[in-house]
Amino acid sequence: MARKLSANIDFAALQAQLQAQFSGLDPNDPSRWPIVPKVSALLGVFCVVFGLLWYVWLDGLSVELEVDQQKEVELRKVYVDKLSQAINLESLRKQLEEVRQYVNQLEKQLPSKAEMDALLSDINQAGLGRSLQFELFRPGQVVVKEYYAELPISVKISGAYHDVGLFASDIAHLSRIVTLNDIQLAPMKDKQNQLMLEGVAKTFRYLDLDEVEAQRKAKEKKVGP
Repeated sequence: MARKLSANIDFAALQAQLQAQFSGLDPNDPSRWPIVPKVSALLGVFCVVFGLLWYVWLDGLSVELEVDQQKEVELRKVYVDKLSQAINLESLRKQLEEVRQYVNQLEKQLPSKAEMDALLSDINQAGLGRSLQFELFRPGQVVVKEYYAELPISVKISGAYHDVGLFASDIAHLSRIVTLNDIQLAPMKDKQNQLMLEGVAKTFRYLDLDEVEAQRKAKEKKVGP
């Protein structure tokens, strides 16, 4: 016949033994503590350290998450911009071609260095053709820009009111670009119905290859290494 074993555990006695191990502990000498308090203390320290490390790790992940979220917003914006450009690519190409044609048209209105004398003669003839009297016609110093050169011409002419106005219109309709700047109009005291126009006519020309090269070198020298 098999013997049936049964064990009755006295939980009250076990609890009393555990409480006895936690009583009278010397906090200055943990090495003399019973095994249960030692293990409990080690578990407590482990939990605190683990909790701190977990908090620091989560805090670092939170910062990384915020950075990544910001990058996501920026990348989405870049994506939307590029998508919009891709959708409108054909339209942008058409606009670019229109701009190129317009620039080419403007370039054709700019004389070369060799054609400047002919242009000055055209301006002079525009005044003489309207029966105007040139009191002053003096080309100034050429101002070289990055892509073109500008020639100011100081002019002072006199003539009838309508003729002066037609002269300004003729200048605007020259085949080359000429502008009138700093205009001053005043009636002539000694001649009735006569005006004196004083100002600066500016014309423009494109740069020769040597001038373009000189501009490029000057720009590189200005920027420096």
